Order: sequence, then C-alpha cells, then structure tokens
Amino acid sequence: MAAKDFYELLGVERGASSDDLKKAYRRLAKELHPDRNPDKDAEQKFKEVNEAYDVLSDEEKRAAYDRFGHAGINSGGQGGPFAGFAAGFGTSFADVFDDLFGEFRGRQRAGNARTRGADMRFNLEITLEDAFHGRATQIRVPTAASCEKCSGTGAEGDSRPSACPTCNGVGRVRAQQGFFTIERTCPGCNGAGQVIKSPCRACGGTGRVRKEKNLSVQIPSGVEDGTRIRLAGEGETGIRGGPPGDLYIFLTVSAHRLFQRDGKNLHVRAPIPMTTAALGGSIEVPALDGGRAKVAVTAGTQSGKQFRLKGKGMPSMRQNDGAGDLMVHAMVETPMNLNKKQEELLRQFAEAGEARTTSPESQGFLDKLKEFWDDLKG
Repeated sequence: MAAKDFYELLGVERGASSDDLKKAYRRLAKELHPDRNPDKDAEQKFKEVNEAYDVLSDEEKRAAYDRFGHAGINSGGQGGPFAGFAAGFGTSFADVFDDLFGEFRGRQRAGNARTRGADMRFNLEITLEDAFHGRATQIRVPTAASCEKCSGTGAEGDSRPSACPTCNGVGRVRAQQGFFTIERTCPGCNGAGQVIKSPCRACGGTGRVRKEKNLSVQIPSGVEDGTRIRLAGEGETGIRGGPPGDLYIFLTVSAHRLFQRDGKNLHVRAPIPMTTAALGGSIEVPALDGGRAKVAVTAGTQSGKQFRLKGKGMPSMRQNDGAGDLMVHAMVETPMNLNKKQEELLRQFAEAGEARTTSPESQGFLDKLKEFWDDLKG
C-alpha cells in the first residue's frame, strides 16, 4: 500500500507555516485520540497523524520529505522511519500535548482518597422582630450521616475494604494509546482504590445513611434578607471517612404588618387627626423594640410629610456602626360621621379663612389650573 501524503493527512498545503501545522495537528488529535473517539480506525489514523506532524514539524525532516518524499525519511538513518522520534518527542509534541491532555498530567492519585462530603443549603424564614433582636433557633436538616453499623467504612462486620486488584489501590489505570500513555479512573473501584467484598447491609457499602439531625442556629441581630450563615462541618458526611461538607443557611425575612425595611432604616405610616395636623401637637407611634416613640407634629402638617426618629431603626451587624432611623410618614385623616355641632364649627371655619392660608395645596392647584386655561386661550 502506498504511503499517504503527510500534508494530506494533516489537511494543509505544502507551504503551510509551523503555526498552521500545529493548529491542524491539534484539531485532528482532539478528533482522533482513542480516548475520545471510540471508532476502531481512530487509533491507526491517530498514529498516522502523529507521524506526519513529527516529520513536518522538524525543519530537516520536512526538507528531506519535500525533496525525496517518504524515501527521504526512510533512508540514511538508523532505526527506520521512526529513528530519532523518541528524542524529538519532548520538543515536537510537548506544547501540543499540554494543550490537549494537560488534565492527565500532575493529577494526584485517587487511591485511598477520602471523598469530602457535599455542601448543603437550608432555607430559613424569620420575622422582622427576629432580625431586630436576634435569636437562637433549632432546625431539622435531612442529610447523609456516617453509618453507625460499619462506622463509615462501608464493610460488613469485622471485614475491611481491601486494595482494588485492578489498580493495586492506586485508583487509576494506565493504557498505551499509540505514542501516548493515557491514565483513566479505575473501572473496578471508580477511583476509590479500594473494593468491599462484604458491603454493609445498612448502608449498601457507601458508609453513609440518610437521616435528619437537629442543629442550633444563632441568628445575629441586624441580619438582612438573603444573609447566609455558614456552619462548618455540618454538611453531608464524607464517603468512607472523608471530611464532611458545610451547611449554608439562607435567611428570608418575612414582610411585617406595620414596618417596611430599607437597609438599616424602618418606615411606618402613622394616622394623624386633622386638628392635630392643623394646630400641631404630638402623637405616639410603635417601635420595633416593643416600646412607643413620641413624634412632635408641627402645625400645618400635610399627608406624606416624614418625621425622622434617630436610632429607632434596625441595628447593624457591623461593629462601630450605629442603628438606623425610623421614618414616620404622616397620613392626615379627614373626620367622618360628624354631629351637628361639629358640622357647624367646620362651616364657620371654612367661612372665616381664605383658601390661600387654610388650604395651601388646594390654592396652589387652582393657581396652576388658571395658568393652564390662560395658556390655552393665548
């Protein structure tokens, strides 16, 4: 059978640069490598591509090949067509090999490795009062715990896991693929390096069982919605004695019937009698700490006006950072179900004063309305 043209094997022109050769080889190596391509012909094609790149990536070999063809690389040297290949492998293929199969280099052996348990997430809803004061609470978390019957070994009775005969306890096996030695996870033990001849009946050989455990969680004062609390070592137990993972508790602060939160500040809507809003005075509003706070209402207060109560908001989780404020939003109430005397007094009040002085918002609206009509006429 006639030898295949090296340039055709790599899919490049005869004048291709070194970079073009490397790109072509990288693409074909990924496509044809037996570890990635189950096709029976892939290994043979992979060898042919390796040979072609070995020759064309070397200036002297390429010059001889361009001038004499395959005869130029099969003669004049000792050892046949692959003479000198081993010596040049490190330089010709090292950079390409690192790009393609670096995952196999420098990897720690998995034999006898204890697998760390998975991290877990638990969602916990708390009230705004809980976020204000902070408190300790109990939670029940479903998790994978160490099997008590086998003490986490996964083996039944007095038996113990033994070294895997396939990989001799290493956890990985090597296979020769063309010019490469490929390392894979051992199929006999799935990388554990050990096999269990008599699996524990309680856990099926995994060393872990599903169960719920009670945990105490301290919710700090001032936490916000979305705060994450980490409990180290409270996640799932590791496989066969491996270290446990961590538990992450995500807090959700439920809506409050009176207060709205904005960072460290709290907002509350407070009804104010019409007479108090007009004449001035004071009202009491609730505070989240369970007490009451007095608000001085200035004469002529309108709905929507805000009064700030310093330090009556949420505490801060950070040290040396003071508490927030309580923002009181005035809601002036219009009286209903008036008796005859009250109605008469209000009529006298309306007749006694001018709209500009008694109803500034109304008078301002009328002034703007007059300007609007004047603009239309103009």
